[in-house]
Amino acid sequence: MAGLRSRLRTLRREADAESAQEFYGRWADLYDLVARRTPGIPKLRRRGAAACRLEPGDTVVEMGCGTGANLPYLREQVGSEGTVVGIDFTGPVLERARELTAEYDNVHVVRGDATQPPLAADSDVDAVLATFVVGMLADPAGAVDDWCDLVGPGGRVVLANAASSREWYAPPVNAVFRAIVVLSTPPTTKLRYEDDPHRRLDEKIRAAHARLRERSTAVADERHVFGVVRLTGGKLE
Repeated sequence: MAGLRSRLRTLRREADAESAQEFYGRWADLYDLVARRTPGIPKLRRRGAAACRLEPGDTVVEMGCGTGANLPYLREQVGSEGTVVGIDFTGPVLERARELTAEYDNVHVVRGDATQPPLAADSDVDAVLATFVVGMLADPAGAVDDWCDLVGPGGRVVLANAASSREWYAPPVNAVFRAIVVLSTPPTTKLRYEDDPHRRLDEKIRAAHARLRERSTAVADERHVFGVVRLTGGKLE
């Protein structure tokens, strides 16, 4: 019976992953526009790259690179001698990332799962960046643990994610945020959820950022975009 339940859970995860891939693949053009043109977001992406504390020649991996909006900023940091790897599981989204970075021979876009990145165990990774990713994961804190283990002592992990604002003007901002979360949660045709998507997202973001703070010494702790976006960077001891 336990084996059957385990198999059913596996099938459900596979179905959810397929649904998410179809959803984000279908809306790749819109997500690319939002990712690169939304006011304030380009500045945030530059701050995320800077928080990785990269030097020329370093290797950085972006987990869930999407359409590649962060990759040029990371390439600026590591220079022509460094290496940038972007990982995402959605084909149409990755095609956009490849187009955006085609001029760089040291930027590599790879299809894979951010929770099981297709990297060798002895990969020499200096930093991991994950923006707007951990809220999609079943075990965000566990993923952060894996990324910390990947970079090892002296490495950096940087997270940037959207969650409910805590500023004094939060009520109207959070009302808009909740609407965006519902509209961007596949499938968007679902009218009722067992639990509120924005609350579930908030819990995941808190868990991931708290785990990073536990595992590292802070190099960045910032709020952006009306307090909705949280950026946390840590250096592993």
